[in-house]
Amino acid sequence: MLIRSAQYVISSPDYTKCPKPDRPEYAFIGRSNVGKSSLINMICNNDKLAKTSAAPGKTQLINHFQIESASPSAKGKGAIMQWYLVDLPGYGFAKASLAQRKNWEKMIQDYLRKRENLVTVFILIDSRHEPQKSDLDFVDQLGKWQIPFCIVFTKADKENQRIVSSNVKAFLNKMRESWQFLPQHFVTSAIKKTGRDKILQLIEEMNSEWEISNPFTNGKG
Repeated sequence: MLIRSAQYVISSPDYTKCPKPDRPEYAFIGRSNVGKSSLINMICNNDKLAKTSAAPGKTQLINHFQIESASPSAKGKGAIMQWYLVDLPGYGFAKASLAQRKNWEKMIQDYLRKRENLVTVFILIDSRHEPQKSDLDFVDQLGKWQIPFCIVFTKADKENQRIVSSNVKAFLNKMRESWQFLPQHFVTSAIKKTGRDKILQLIEEMNSEWEISNPFTNGKG
C-alpha cells in the first residue's frame, strides 16, 4: 500500500460528532506516552500529521485523519481507497480531575462500541516494559465488548532487543492465560519505520474486505 495523502479532518468530543461513517476506520489507542503520535506519523509518512508531545495526555478528543492510499498491485476500480485513521485519548490518563477522566472514559467507550464503520482497533503497548495491568485490562475489555483489535508494540529501538523480545513474549503469555486465540501483533519503531509495511498490508487487506461488504460506501469520496 502506498499513502498518497494524509490530512487532519476534525477533533470530536463525542462519537455522534464524528464524520459520516462512509469509509473504513482504524483507531489507535494506548497508555499515555506510548508513542502513538509518532507511530501514526510513521505509518502515514508525515512527521507533522499528529502532534507529538513529551507531556502525557495531550490527546483529549477523537481525532480523525483522512487517508488516501493506492495499492500498487491493484488495477482499475479498486486501486484508490480513502479511509479514516483515528487518534484516541490514552487510557492511562495524565494528571486530570476525576470528572475529566470519567468524561474521557465515556467518550472512548461510546466511540468503540457504537462507531459503526470501525474496522479494528490498534492497541499500542510500550515494548520497553513488562506487561502492565492497565494494558491487559483494556485488552480484556475489548474482548468482552467483542471489538476486533491488533496489538502494536512500540519503541522497539529504544531498548535492548533481547529485553524487547522478552517483554513481547511475556505480554502474549499473559494473554494466553485467558485468551484461546491471540490477535495479530506487530513490533514497531517509529524511528526505523519497523513494522510499517506489515501494518499497512493488514489495513489494505481489511480495506478490500470493506469494499466487498460495502459496495455503495467504499470510501472513494
